Amino acid sequence: MIQGKRVLAITLARGGSKRIIKKNIALIKNKPLLTYTIDEVVKSQFIDKYIIATDDNDIIKVCQDNNIEYFKRKKVSDTQTTAEGLLEVINNTFKYDYVVEIMCTNPLKTVEDIDGVISKIDSTDSDSVVSVVRIWDNHPSRVKYIEDDLLVGLNPNEDPDTPGQRRQDLEPPAYVRNGSIYAMKWDQIKNQKRRLGSITRPYIMPEKRTINIDEPRDLMLAKLIIEDENN
Repeated sequence: MIQGKRVLAITLARGGSKRIIKKNIALIKNKPLLTYTIDEVVKSQFIDKYIIATDDNDIIKVCQDNNIEYFKRKKVSDTQTTAEGLLEVINNTFKYDYVVEIMCTNPLKTVEDIDGVISKIDSTDSDSVVSVVRIWDNHPSRVKYIEDDLLVGLNPNEDPDTPGQRRQDLEPPAYVRNGSIYAMKWDQIKNQKRRLGSITRPYIMPEKRTINIDEPRDLMLAKLIIEDENN
Protein backbone atom coordinates (compact mmCIF):
# COMPACT_ATOMS: atom_id res chain seq x y z
CA MET A 1 0.00 0.00 0.00
CA ILE A 2 1.24 3.50 -0.86
CA GLN A 3 1.20 5.70 2.22
CA GLY A 4 -2.25 7.22 2.57
CA LYS A 5 -3.33 6.20 -0.96
CA ARG A 6 -5.66 3.46 -2.12
CA VAL A 7 -5.22 1.65 -5.42
CA LEU A 8 -7.89 -0.12 -7.44
CA ALA A 9 -6.67 -2.43 -10.22
CA ILE A 10 -8.97 -3.50 -13.04
CA THR A 11 -8.57 -5.96 -15.89
CA LEU A 12 -11.10 -5.72 -18.69
CA ALA A 13 -11.54 -9.22 -20.11
CA ARG A 14 -14.34 -9.43 -22.63
CA GLY A 15 -15.48 -12.75 -23.97
CA GLY A 16 -15.68 -11.79 -27.62
CA SER A 17 -12.62 -11.70 -29.85
CA LYS A 18 -12.69 -11.66 -33.61
CA ARG A 19 -9.14 -12.82 -34.39
CA ILE A 20 -8.62 -15.33 -31.56
CA ILE A 21 -11.72 -17.06 -30.20
CA LYS A 22 -11.90 -16.73 -26.39
CA LYS A 23 -8.51 -15.00 -26.51
CA ASN A 24 -8.39 -13.97 -22.87
CA ILE A 25 -8.55 -17.58 -21.71
CA ALA A 26 -6.57 -19.15 -24.55
CA LEU A 27 -4.22 -21.74 -23.11
CA ILE A 28 -0.47 -21.20 -22.81
CA LYS A 29 1.26 -24.16 -21.15
CA ASN A 30 -2.15 -25.37 -20.00
CA LYS A 31 -2.87 -22.07 -18.24
CA PRO A 32 -5.49 -19.54 -19.40
CA LEU A 33 -3.87 -16.34 -20.67
CA LEU A 34 -5.70 -14.33 -18.01
CA THR A 35 -4.02 -16.21 -15.16
CA TYR A 36 -0.57 -14.94 -16.14
CA THR A 37 -1.79 -11.46 -15.21
CA ILE A 38 -3.56 -12.68 -12.07
CA ASP A 39 -0.37 -14.39 -10.87
CA GLU A 40 1.56 -11.09 -10.99
CA VAL A 41 -1.19 -8.79 -9.69
CA VAL A 42 -1.62 -10.75 -6.46
CA LYS A 43 2.07 -10.17 -5.68
CA SER A 44 1.67 -6.37 -5.75
CA GLN A 45 2.55 -4.46 -2.60
CA PHE A 46 0.45 -1.45 -3.65
CA ILE A 47 -2.88 -2.80 -4.94
CA ASP A 48 -5.71 -2.73 -2.40
CA LYS A 49 -8.42 -4.23 -4.58
CA TYR A 50 -8.36 -6.15 -7.86
CA ILE A 51 -11.41 -6.66 -10.07
CA ILE A 52 -11.71 -8.50 -13.36
CA ALA A 53 -14.56 -7.06 -15.41
CA THR A 54 -16.08 -9.42 -17.94
CA ASP A 55 -19.21 -10.30 -19.85
CA ASP A 56 -18.22 -13.95 -20.23
CA ASN A 57 -19.17 -16.88 -18.00
CA ASP A 58 -16.05 -18.87 -18.85
CA ILE A 59 -13.88 -15.97 -17.69
CA ILE A 60 -15.95 -15.71 -14.52
CA LYS A 61 -15.13 -19.37 -13.88
CA VAL A 62 -11.40 -18.57 -14.16
CA CYS A 63 -11.88 -15.77 -11.62
CA GLN A 64 -13.69 -18.10 -9.23
CA ASP A 65 -11.01 -20.78 -9.60
CA ASN A 66 -8.37 -18.20 -8.67
CA ASN A 67 -10.35 -16.48 -5.88
CA ILE A 68 -10.40 -13.18 -7.78
CA GLU A 69 -13.27 -10.72 -7.50
CA TYR A 70 -15.15 -10.14 -10.75
CA PHE A 71 -17.64 -7.62 -12.06
CA LYS A 72 -20.25 -8.88 -14.50
CA ARG A 73 -20.46 -6.37 -17.32
CA LYS A 74 -23.26 -5.77 -19.74
CA LYS A 75 -22.63 -7.33 -23.13
CA VAL A 76 -19.62 -5.47 -24.52
CA SER A 77 -19.96 -3.97 -27.98
CA ASP A 78 -17.13 -3.60 -30.48
CA THR A 79 -17.48 0.19 -30.28
CA GLN A 80 -17.19 0.58 -26.52
CA THR A 81 -14.00 2.38 -25.49
CA THR A 82 -11.65 1.15 -22.79
CA ALA A 83 -12.40 4.25 -20.71
CA GLU A 84 -16.12 3.42 -20.86
CA GLY A 85 -15.36 -0.09 -19.65
CA LEU A 86 -13.34 1.21 -16.70
CA LEU A 87 -16.05 3.71 -15.83
CA GLU A 88 -18.63 0.94 -15.81
CA VAL A 89 -16.64 -0.65 -12.99
CA ILE A 90 -15.63 2.38 -10.94
CA ASN A 91 -19.14 3.78 -11.00
CA ASN A 92 -20.07 0.75 -8.94
CA THR A 93 -17.25 0.96 -6.36
CA PHE A 94 -16.11 3.21 -3.55
CA LYS A 95 -13.65 5.96 -4.41
CA TYR A 96 -9.93 5.14 -4.65
CA ASP A 97 -6.95 7.41 -5.23
CA TYR A 98 -5.61 5.57 -8.28
CA VAL A 99 -7.12 3.30 -10.91
CA VAL A 100 -4.73 0.92 -12.65
CA GLU A 101 -5.78 -0.91 -15.78
CA ILE A 102 -3.73 -4.09 -16.08
CA MET A 103 -4.24 -5.62 -19.50
CA CYS A 104 -4.18 -9.39 -19.77
CA THR A 105 -2.98 -9.55 -23.38
CA ASN A 106 0.66 -9.29 -22.27
CA PRO A 107 1.54 -12.40 -20.24
CA LEU A 108 5.21 -11.37 -20.00
CA LYS A 109 4.79 -8.37 -17.67
CA THR A 110 5.75 -8.82 -14.03
CA VAL A 111 4.80 -7.39 -10.67
CA GLU A 112 7.94 -5.26 -10.99
CA ASP A 113 6.28 -3.47 -13.92
CA ILE A 114 2.91 -3.19 -12.20
CA ASP A 115 4.33 -1.71 -9.00
CA GLY A 116 6.76 0.41 -11.01
CA VAL A 117 3.90 2.15 -12.82
CA ILE A 118 1.99 2.70 -9.57
CA SER A 119 5.06 4.02 -7.79
CA LYS A 120 5.76 6.46 -10.62
CA ILE A 121 2.30 8.00 -10.74
CA ASP A 122 2.43 8.52 -6.99
CA SER A 123 5.98 9.87 -6.79
CA THR A 124 5.55 12.27 -9.73
CA ASP A 125 1.98 13.38 -8.95
CA SER A 126 1.06 12.82 -12.61
CA ASP A 127 -2.44 12.54 -14.03
CA SER A 128 -1.48 9.22 -15.59
CA VAL A 129 1.40 6.85 -16.32
CA VAL A 130 1.50 4.35 -19.17
CA SER A 131 3.89 1.52 -19.94
CA VAL A 132 5.87 1.94 -23.15
CA VAL A 133 8.59 0.12 -25.06
CA ARG A 134 11.27 1.55 -27.32
CA ILE A 135 10.81 1.02 -31.04
CA TRP A 136 13.73 0.48 -33.37
CA ASP A 137 13.05 -0.59 -36.95
CA ASN A 138 9.73 1.28 -36.93
CA HIS A 139 11.28 4.55 -35.78
CA PRO A 140 9.20 7.51 -37.06
CA SER A 141 12.10 8.75 -39.18
CA ARG A 142 11.79 5.57 -41.23
CA VAL A 143 8.03 5.87 -41.74
CA LYS A 144 6.90 6.83 -45.24
CA TYR A 145 3.60 7.63 -46.89
CA ILE A 146 2.60 7.20 -50.52
CA GLU A 147 1.88 10.20 -52.70
CA ASP A 148 1.22 9.76 -56.43
CA ASP A 149 2.69 6.26 -56.17
CA LEU A 150 5.94 7.62 -54.71
CA LEU A 151 7.36 6.92 -51.25
CA VAL A 152 7.70 10.20 -49.37
CA GLY A 153 9.25 10.75 -45.94
CA LEU A 154 7.20 12.40 -43.21
CA ASN A 155 9.71 15.22 -43.35
CA PRO A 156 10.66 15.54 -47.04
CA ASN A 157 13.44 18.02 -46.23
CA GLU A 158 15.25 15.67 -43.89
CA ASP A 159 15.39 11.92 -44.38
CA PRO A 160 17.89 10.34 -41.98
CA ASP A 161 17.27 6.87 -43.39
CA THR A 162 20.58 6.88 -45.19
CA PRO A 163 22.33 3.70 -46.35
CA GLY A 164 24.18 1.94 -43.56
CA GLN A 165 22.57 3.92 -40.76
CA ARG A 166 22.15 1.79 -37.65
CA ARG A 167 18.76 1.72 -36.00
CA GLN A 168 20.30 2.47 -32.59
CA ASP A 169 21.61 5.76 -33.98
CA LEU A 170 18.17 7.11 -34.87
CA GLU A 171 17.35 10.12 -32.72
CA PRO A 172 15.54 10.93 -30.61
CA PRO A 173 14.67 7.49 -29.16
CA ALA A 174 11.04 6.69 -29.93
CA TYR A 175 8.55 4.81 -27.77
CA VAL A 176 5.10 3.30 -28.19
CA ARG A 177 2.50 2.16 -25.68
CA ASN A 178 2.97 -1.57 -25.22
CA GLY A 179 -0.50 -2.62 -24.12
CA SER A 180 0.35 -3.63 -20.57
CA ILE A 181 -0.40 -1.12 -17.82
CA TYR A 182 -2.18 2.22 -17.46
CA ALA A 183 -2.35 4.08 -14.13
CA MET A 184 -4.50 7.15 -13.63
CA LYS A 185 -5.79 9.31 -10.83
CA TRP A 186 -9.35 8.50 -9.87
CA ASP A 187 -10.50 12.02 -10.73
CA GLN A 188 -8.79 11.82 -14.12
CA ILE A 189 -10.82 8.87 -15.38
CA LYS A 190 -13.96 9.83 -13.47
CA ASN A 191 -14.15 13.46 -14.57
CA GLN A 192 -12.31 13.51 -17.89
CA LYS A 193 -13.70 10.15 -19.06
CA ARG A 194 -10.33 9.14 -20.52
CA ARG A 195 -7.31 7.23 -19.31
CA LEU A 196 -4.53 9.66 -20.21
CA GLY A 197 -4.44 13.13 -18.73
CA SER A 198 -2.58 16.29 -19.67
CA ILE A 199 0.39 15.20 -17.55
CA THR A 200 1.15 11.66 -18.69
CA ARG A 201 4.49 10.06 -17.94
CA PRO A 202 6.08 6.90 -19.35
CA TYR A 203 7.14 3.76 -17.60
CA ILE A 204 9.67 2.09 -19.89
CA MET A 205 9.43 -1.69 -20.13
CA PRO A 206 12.05 -3.90 -21.80
CA GLU A 207 11.33 -5.65 -25.05
CA LYS A 208 11.74 -9.04 -23.39
CA ARG A 209 8.66 -8.36 -21.25
CA THR A 210 6.57 -6.89 -24.03
CA ILE A 211 4.10 -8.67 -26.26
CA ASN A 212 0.56 -7.66 -27.16
CA ILE A 213 -1.52 -10.66 -28.17
CA ASP A 214 -3.89 -9.55 -30.89
CA GLU A 215 -3.32 -11.93 -33.80
CA PRO A 216 -2.93 -15.75 -33.76
CA ARG A 217 0.77 -15.33 -34.54
CA ASP A 218 1.17 -13.23 -31.37
CA LEU A 219 -0.28 -16.08 -29.33
CA MET A 220 2.09 -18.54 -30.98
CA LEU A 221 5.05 -16.30 -30.19
CA ALA A 222 3.98 -15.91 -26.56
CA LYS A 223 3.76 -19.68 -26.22
CA LEU A 224 7.26 -20.12 -27.63
CA ILE A 225 8.73 -17.47 -25.32
CA ILE A 226 7.07 -18.81 -22.18
CA GLU A 227 7.88 -22.42 -22.99
CA ASP A 228 11.51 -21.48 -23.64
CA GLU A 229 11.75 -19.51 -20.35
CA ASN A 230 10.43 -22.49 -18.40
CA ASN A 231 12.81 -25.05 -19.94
